[in-house]
Amino acid sequence: MDQLTSEDPLHIGPYRLIARLGAGGMGLVYLGRSEAGRTVAVKVVQAEYAQHPEFRRRFAREVAAARRVGGTWTAAVLDTDTEARVPWVATQYIPGPDLSSVVARDFGPLPEHSVRVLADRLATALESVHAAGLIHRDLKPSNVLVTVDGPRVIDFGIARAMDSLAGDSLHTRTGMLIGSPGFMSPEQVRGLDLTPASDVFCLGAVLVYAATGRLLFGAAETGLNAHLFRVAEEEADLTGVPPSLAGLVRDCLHKDPARRPTPAEVSARTATGPDGATGPDGEWLPGTILAQLGRHAAQLLDFSPETRGAASPQPSPDPRVPAQPRHPAQSLSPSQPVPPSPAYTPTTPADRQPSPRVGSSADASPGTPPPGRWRGLGVAVAAQLLVMMGTAALTTALPYASVDLGAAPRLFAFTTALAFALVLLFGGYLTDRLGRKRVLAVGLAGVAVSFVLGGLAASTSAIIWSTALVGACAALVSTAALALVSADFTEPQERGRAFGLYAAAAGGGTAFGAFTEGWLLQAASWRLGMYAVGLLSVVLAIVTAAVVRDRPADAPVRADVPGLLLGTAGLLIAVSGFGFAGEMGWTTPWATVIGLLGVLLLLAFGRRQLRTDHPLVPAHALKEPDRLCAGLALLALGTPLPQLWSYPLGDLLLMALTALLTATQVSARFHHRVDPRALIVPGLVTWALCTALLTSGVVAPLSVLPPMGIALGLALAPLYATATGRTAPRHAGGTSALVLAAPLIGGRFAPGFPGEVVTGYVTVGLALLAGVLLIKARPART
Repeated sequence: MDQLTSEDPLHIGPYRLIARLGAGGMGLVYLGRSEAGRTVAVKVVQAEYAQHPEFRRRFAREVAAARRVGGTWTAAVLDTDTEARVPWVATQYIPGPDLSSVVARDFGPLPEHSVRVLADRLATALESVHAAGLIHRDLKPSNVLVTVDGPRVIDFGIARAMDSLAGDSLHTRTGMLIGSPGFMSPEQVRGLDLTPASDVFCLGAVLVYAATGRLLFGAAETGLNAHLFRVAEEEADLTGVPPSLAGLVRDCLHKDPARRPTPAEVSARTATGPDGATGPDGEWLPGTILAQLGRHAAQLLDFSPETRGAASPQPSPDPRVPAQPRHPAQSLSPSQPVPPSPAYTPTTPADRQPSPRVGSSADASPGTPPPGRWRGLGVAVAAQLLVMMGTAALTTALPYASVDLGAAPRLFAFTTALAFALVLLFGGYLTDRLGRKRVLAVGLAGVAVSFVLGGLAASTSAIIWSTALVGACAALVSTAALALVSADFTEPQERGRAFGLYAAAAGGGTAFGAFTEGWLLQAASWRLGMYAVGLLSVVLAIVTAAVVRDRPADAPVRADVPGLLLGTAGLLIAVSGFGFAGEMGWTTPWATVIGLLGVLLLLAFGRRQLRTDHPLVPAHALKEPDRLCAGLALLALGTPLPQLWSYPLGDLLLMALTALLTATQVSARFHHRVDPRALIVPGLVTWALCTALLTSGVVAPLSVLPPMGIALGLALAPLYATATGRTAPRHAGGTSALVLAAPLIGGRFAPGFPGEVVTGYVTVGLALLAGVLLIKARPART
């Protein structure tokens, strides 16, 4: 490993970088360490590949499949961000050299018993890879790490994404090569569709190299065209391969893929019994190699990162190291021999861009927390609190306004919800396109104008238009605020604290707003309450413009107009239908049908997001089980909220205080230390039980509302963190908009049920269902 240079970032995602491990075909590889102290290998994709949309789609798909590989003798994929401007993947760090270093530099050809164990373990690893629906496609000595207890296969399945640059063929129109010349199957050479049998051919080539120290078909001595011809047409030279293994290796190298053994058959033919295929000294490797592995592990323990400065010196090429191209996509002329090079050749990091202007938040390297993020968090939390308090104040004031203006108060609230639904997804797009700071400031200014106009309203039409403007601007503020939190806080401990504060505002703001407006109504008038919210919005808009630093968009976000229209129509129709059902009861068939039609349109919107080239929401956000369950849980937490307005304001204030304390003192402190489900599931169960008791009338509200505040404080922070996690900043706005749609639909879904008891049963069912699904889902990673 090498020291980091001044060109390297300090963090990639939640991992602090310690050293360079080198550079492979797809980008740089770093040694990283998580907050909990786990050591990982972080591979950062080259920028030239990351700019290709098809590469990104395939890379995301292959990494998702690679995470399912759970067999032995592989390096597990632990974490990834395939939507980042420079995608990365973190795998289990294996403290050992690669096979090419062991054979070419440190020891030479392995003895027969070591090659036999190598064949057995690599075949077992390939079984696991193939069982996950993957083909390795680039099995070679530098992708086989040697450890004391056996070899480990790395980079399985990732090379598949490279084909998106080459049309699934060997060469691109620019002459780029996919694969490693010394370890390619005839199918790869001919540009044919690959099957798992291709990996078996590569396994045979690796075994020849391990047993003889030679590259198959003389890759280092001939030009590229001659070598590829030999791979496709000539029989392999197995001179030096132990006779007991020659037959197996010859079968693996058969030109016809159908006549090669399967990995299971290779494993069966090389198995040596329960003792693990040890050699004469009881180990699978000779003692000299084991001693070298011990020294390698000691170097890792003693490694101390230096203060970053000049670039680390580059190792000199060793002529004994097998010839590898600089990376699998390197352009090679037909007559040029493949030059010898180390297994890894450090290159300039893929994520380096021209230096931004001084003072911007882009001063930090990608993966480095942006400066000024805590001030931005304060503004985001204040903005979300203001929106929740403002809408609550509006709901509390409208009955009094309706007396003065002669209109039904529910009409005003319904108008606000419809406007919120109409703007929500479009606001997510604007947030990603224009920046979180701009949208937040404009939204706050709009909220100020709408509340002032509402306070000045002298007719029913005027108050309706003002409430519609409140809903539209609140959608912009809420989306930008949540996007600001989710994009700027990726380190687990900081993320837990940030979402704890955000959840306190989202969960307690409603009750605080209702209490404040109720006090103003008793002290003065509903118009004064409207003016007060407008004044606060003006002040916060100014603070936003002065304080918030917004990291520039990673890449221009293009609008999927049909998708935006489809999603907006679905959300608007669902809110309208369920809203009408709430006014008239679920026994009104046409209102229920309209609501369900909106749900179908939302499902069609999600399907489109999985297929379009310019999605508002990344595909993985709609497919990962923990995120879908988090959305369902947020919907469940939103269902009983409309019924809370009938309870005393003092009781609601107590509920808000308990939510605030639990979110900031429990969820925020333990979010990064435990599985998020350990907080979410108890919160959902408590919410369900309290809702059942509250709506059944068995207990007084004062006895139930504080525990409901505790439930909100426990569940909301990890739910928002999970629902928005693993999303690149360029999609933070769209993802946040979709997350906010869940409680919006839940809030309109509940009022139409016949009585609060039925509403309670529905809420209990949804909350418990979300909890059960979360328990069964894979561990949530935020």
